[in-house]
Amino acid sequence: MATVDATASVLVAEPVRRRGWLRHLELIVPVGVLVLVAGACFVWPLFGAVPQPVGGDVLESSLPSFSPGHLLGTDPNGNDVWARLLYGGRTSLIVGVSVNVLGLVIGGTLGAVSAYAGGVADAVIMRVLDVLIAFPSLVLTLAVAQSLGPSLLNTIFALAFFSVPAFARLSRSATLRLREQPFMTAASLCGTSVFRILFRHIAPNIAPQLVTFSMLGMGIVIVIEGALSFLGLGIPPPAPSWGNMISQGQQSLSATPMLVVWPCLALFVTVLAFNLLGETLRARWSGR
Repeated sequence: MATVDATASVLVAEPVRRRGWLRHLELIVPVGVLVLVAGACFVWPLFGAVPQPVGGDVLESSLPSFSPGHLLGTDPNGNDVWARLLYGGRTSLIVGVSVNVLGLVIGGTLGAVSAYAGGVADAVIMRVLDVLIAFPSLVLTLAVAQSLGPSLLNTIFALAFFSVPAFARLSRSATLRLREQPFMTAASLCGTSVFRILFRHIAPNIAPQLVTFSMLGMGIVIVIEGALSFLGLGIPPPAPSWGNMISQGQQSLSATPMLVVWPCLALFVTVLAFNLLGETLRARWSGR
């Protein structure tokens, strides 16, 4: 009987052990992919023999992949595709991180202040954000990008402008739940300043939700930046980004399809890794 009980306990414990191992794998894989992508885009050009992404030799135009000296070939202008892929990834990652950091800091602060202050301040802040949310964000992003003109900074500002309301609503919702907790009441009764309460008590408790949301939003921002660059409203050529690489490659899609395949593949892998990381963090911090 003791043997049966021991066997049963092993059978019950084994799925738990495997589940814990799989949960670590779910975190390690997307983080590893993102580290490799970021390392290739930011570190490799500093130490590796990577040519400049512009100013290629037109005599070496449209070389196929794995040509001598050109790992992924060249484009019709003679620029090295591998170099443009790395520098374009750097641009796309800078846009994704910058937009989400701005949205998290500005939107997170507005939402927390709105929820904690309540009253007129809450009503005014949230009504302004409701107006922004009511407009079709993608259409307005295109309009703002068109009016500001194509550039890296303008792309970041146009996308960050419409990421703020989403972060603010999430921050406000999380802060409203925290405001009723006993430790918040105790902090207020002890005479703790509003600034200290916001940044010492509220910010650390709502940070996991905001960081998880930013990981999921990172992929969305990179895709939208690619769409803006594809339409000529994002990063202007000849500066590379994955979006304008796809736009330029589709002009000769039938002759050189790999000019589109490589940036599409890089975009797909990066966005998938951010989404998987965001889902894993959400599951872990929600206790599942």
